[in-house]
Amino acid sequence: MHLARIALLGLALTSLAVACWLTGCGGKSDTPAADATDGESSAAVDSTSSAVDSVPKAKAPVQPVDPIVVLHTSAGDIKLQLFAEKAPQTVANFLRNYVERGFYEQTIFHHVEPGMMLIGGGFTVDLQPKPTKAPIYNESRNGLTNKKGMLAMIHEQGAAHSATSQFFVNLQDNPDFDFQAGAEEDTFGYCVFGKVLEGLDVVERIAGQPTTAQGDFTSVPVETVMIERAEELR
Repeated sequence: MHLARIALLGLALTSLAVACWLTGCGGKSDTPAADATDGESSAAVDSTSSAVDSVPKAKAPVQPVDPIVVLHTSAGDIKLQLFAEKAPQTVANFLRNYVERGFYEQTIFHHVEPGMMLIGGGFTVDLQPKPTKAPIYNESRNGLTNKKGMLAMIHEQGAAHSATSQFFVNLQDNPDFDFQAGAEEDTFGYCVFGKVLEGLDVVERIAGQPTTAQGDFTSVPVETVMIERAEELR
């Protein structure tokens, strides 16, 4: 309030000085008194400028930083960029409930759809499920699409909001996996929440090896590939 009053006073004095100069109020004079008035007006202008300059400037909004996670696997490292702004609930679930708790350690890539997707994040080397947190809301209508190299959540067939820990990497563009707006009912598809930043060659090497059926699992890589550690870099 004090700075504002100073600024308003300074502006008023400046306006008055300019008006007097334009209208010739007091007559033209080269007397010292006129010079003193001009000096006071200049001081008022300088005071106003200083007051305005001293007002704190608004800071630019901080841009969100996408989290980076590295999956250290027995076949090599896979670096992931997560889209926290586009899929906030999904990214928070992935990080807080699983990565930060060490859940993904000693889990394997347990299913390959050749040329389509590589799935991991839910089963141990002996194909036993690990206990998960509660399912999350499907954010697949976020505008992100299942293109090659994109990371998405797995959910149960016919249960759009059932995803927990399992994820997959798209081995090709899979538009049928995207959210589809329907005239009567929407099809949620699979929520994309990240992408492979580095290590897509590792993903393709894992997905390119022979597979075998084991019990209820129809397409398990013959050579077990384990996630040894999931590390959040930022």
